[in-house]
Amino acid sequence: MLIVRNILKQYANHVALDRVSMEIHQGSIFGLLGPNGAGKTSLIRIINQITAPDEGEILLNGKRLQPADISRIGYLPEERGLYKKMEVGEHVLYLSRLKGLSRSEAMERVKYWFRKMDIEAWWKKKVEELSKGMQQKVQFIATVLHEPELLILDEPFTGFDPVNADLIKQEILELNRKGTTVIFSTHRMESVEELCDSIVLINKAKKILEGRLSDIKARYRNNTYLLTYQGDARNALSAHPEKFRVLSHEHDPQNGIGQLKVQLMNGVGSNELLEILIASVQVQGMHEVVPGIHDIFVRSVKES
Repeated sequence: MLIVRNILKQYANHVALDRVSMEIHQGSIFGLLGPNGAGKTSLIRIINQITAPDEGEILLNGKRLQPADISRIGYLPEERGLYKKMEVGEHVLYLSRLKGLSRSEAMERVKYWFRKMDIEAWWKKKVEELSKGMQQKVQFIATVLHEPELLILDEPFTGFDPVNADLIKQEILELNRKGTTVIFSTHRMESVEELCDSIVLINKAKKILEGRLSDIKARYRNNTYLLTYQGDARNALSAHPEKFRVLSHEHDPQNGIGQLKVQLMNGVGSNELLEILIASVQVQGMHEVVPGIHDIFVRSVKES
């Protein structure tokens, strides 16, 4: 759906994006990740045509991005932008008119979303009377009201308690099920694990990692297993240092229950690990330790 091709963006002597390219597929939830100052916000602003690239281009559905395309995009910025003295209902109506909706169509959609999010009682309240989380909910509604094809969310869960964060998460998933493509930028890696199909990781203006989340996690697997056992495993693996590397070992001598994290070396399989341990202990559980996106993020940034 969206192709970012060789984007270069500089501010004075600072390079914000260094020939970054990526492809975001129709109907996906795409994670745009990176540490602070990596270039994520610069890219988001270019997609929203707030700023222009120095070089490169962005294609939307195969055509170069045009000013008219902004009506097909919904953007929730990290820095919120509601007018504090306006009444909530009129404010959302005003923002929806800016996206090209007629007043009658805007009124119908605003009422629908206010009922859906259980905020009908807020209609006459001024924005400044609302908490940060309540304002965030209002701005989310204003972002999705015009039913955008592409939804860009920059730290969408900021200010929310767990109940409302889950509510917004479910709304994002529902919009995605209906066909909306989502670009999701956040530092909350647990949200990336829950929501994203694919990711790109930017660091110091350069793309350093890209792909489907499942493929990236598989790429970072390192043959590590976590076992829970009962008995005494102190000497079970020591005779095979060329096969097994013990990463951690906890053992309670009172009940004999232990936990062992082991990396298998030189192509050794998990069955061989079990065979050796079963001769000495009772294995109660075993599973592969697959690196989470948090660990992959930290490792990739450090290596780059």
